[in-house]
Amino acid sequence: MHKVRNIKIEGFRRLNDIDITMRPLMVIIGANGVGKSSLLDAVSLLSASAAGALNRTLNDMGGVADVITRGRSKAVNLTASMEDPGDEPLEYCLHIEPKGQAYSISQEMLTQLRPGFQDPFKHIESDYGDIRYFDVETDRLIRPEWEHNPLETSLSQAPKMFRRPEELRRLLNSVIQYHVLDVSKRAPIKLPQQMKPAELPGSDGEDLVSFLYNMRESDHDRYESVEDTLRAAFPGFESLNFPPAAAGMLSMTWKEKQFRNPLYMHQLSEGTLRFLWLVALLQSPGLSTITMIDEPEVSLHPEMLSLIADLMREASQRTQVIIATHSDSFIRFLDPKEVIVMDINEDGFTTAEWADALDIEHWLKEYAFDEIWRMGRMGGRS
Repeated sequence: MHKVRNIKIEGFRRLNDIDITMRPLMVIIGANGVGKSSLLDAVSLLSASAAGALNRTLNDMGGVADVITRGRSKAVNLTASMEDPGDEPLEYCLHIEPKGQAYSISQEMLTQLRPGFQDPFKHIESDYGDIRYFDVETDRLIRPEWEHNPLETSLSQAPKMFRRPEELRRLLNSVIQYHVLDVSKRAPIKLPQQMKPAELPGSDGEDLVSFLYNMRESDHDRYESVEDTLRAAFPGFESLNFPPAAAGMLSMTWKEKQFRNPLYMHQLSEGTLRFLWLVALLQSPGLSTITMIDEPEVSLHPEMLSLIADLMREASQRTQVIIATHSDSFIRFLDPKEVIVMDINEDGFTTAEWADALDIEHWLKEYAFDEIWRMGRMGGRS
């Protein structure tokens, strides 16, 4: 599958100059306020730029003035490179500048190096509204003859017949960011749900019941893996069941060996609901190209985090997994090659380094990975 190889972020909140080589599983650690969630938001903004939702997403974030690095940057610059099997990687660059109360896309480029050529090949070139796409029929860059929205990227508006832009657009467009699951009294995960095809359990568990029911009926081996994981975490767990709630609606119950009557979803603890949702999400065959989860450890017993770490590794064979956490209990079950350490430098900006690039080998001979972090030997602590 196509994968993102590298992401560079400049001028976005504390992320004034971050350059990260992507890996299948990336767990970001660091103190509160260091920029972990900002990294997820920057990737989400890049995804929105490909989906034609840049304007809405920036408004949701408070506008460019709220996300730009205050006093130190004049633009938000996002760059991503994508593997292109058989060819050199595609590189996409997007520059967004404040313009009055709004913004302008000051520059946008989609390029690709070619053997034997010094200058990169340009699939898209946009400079302050002068927009050009490479047209395979005329073998040259042309200006669009269709109506072009200046507040959305050229990438999101490229015709589907332009193969390279379309491949990158599909990759970035499929990025999904998951926040801490809502488990309040009337949360979707606690209510009966409509019976329908569902490839994912939903960002708030709104499709969890349909998703698991469909998995049980159509992919029983994977469904058994879900229940096996639940049994490993909860020795008393027996099975999930799906009684009808009304016409076209399903409930889900949790049956334990020790009790005759099952529990309904609204009767389960917060930690149990969050664990069930995470297990379902990570087992999903329909995961997006990049799956981002913010603070998956919330409400979970530390021993459950070992199972979650294993599921993340398995899922990273099907999706690039990016996790933001500040839980040293979670770090206990990870390898340095899976962890990015975020810290604040003397200028107040975020730094990011893979843990296996830090000088901690001699510490690992005497201490566990999470102990080294708590001791402050690799940064990432307040």
